[in-house]
This record gives sequence, C-alpha cells and structure tokens, in this order.
Amino acid sequence: MEEKSTPVKGGGERQELPRQPLWVEEPATRRRMPDPVRTAAVRAVLIMSLTLIQATVAFLASLAGSWLAFPMVLSSVGSTVVATWSVLDVWVTRQVWNQRNGVVSVPSSSARQLRRERRRARRAARTAERDGARIRRRDAGRRLSRA
Repeated sequence: MEEKSTPVKGGGERQELPRQPLWVEEPATRRRMPDPVRTAAVRAVLIMSLTLIQATVAFLASLAGSWLAFPMVLSSVGSTVVATWSVLDVWVTRQVWNQRNGVVSVPSSSARQLRRERRRARRAARTAERDGARIRRRDAGRRLSRA
C-alpha cells in the first residue's frame, strides 16, 4: 500500500499510515468436534445456563420470602440432576464416536523406526529359513545312502 499525505491546518502535511485489515484469518488450532458431540455439547450448555438462571431466581425468591421460593428450589435441584446428566451425555457421546470412527493418531518416528527394524529382522529370518530348506533338499537328492 502506498502512504497518503493529508494537509494539516499549519500548512504542513501529515503522513497517513497504511491501514491494516480489520479481520485477519488465522488457521484453526484444533479440529472441529464431530456433529453428534457438538449437538450434545450445545444441549448441555443450554441446560446448564437455564439451571443457573433457575437457581438464581430461587435464591432471590428465598431472600424476598416469596411463596415461589419452595417450588423453585425443588425444581432447581431437579434441574441440577438433568444438567449433570447432560454433561455426562457429552462425555459418553464423545467416547462412542471415538470408538466407532477411530481416533486419528500418528505414530511417532521412533515407533515407526522400531517397526521397520522388526520387519527387517522377520524378513531376514524367513529368508534364512528358506535358504536353509533349499540347501537340505538339494543335499538329500544327491546322496543315495546314508552309510
């Protein structure tokens, strides 16, 4: 961008700095939650927020001595149980989704290197066993007697 100059009252010119964009796109640091887990999480947040509102109203009604205080306290206890259940639902949904769809994992380079070494050792053992069997078969055909 080029810098613009604007006239100032004293006859001089003031330099304008280039404008920075208002919105800067940043890459996501975490992956998006799967749809069923996100749905359960949204449900849990809504239930928890309603429970907190209900508990606040029950507390204020108790302070005011209103007849509504007792039913509100009872329903707040019930709402707390439901909110706890909804949070557990998020956890269970996440576990089930991970079990059904698998967790994306990238083995570390050391684990990969160990697997390569094991594979090479197994191949070498199989090759040596095959070569040993061929040699025995060839020798068996040449000998007519063991005496």
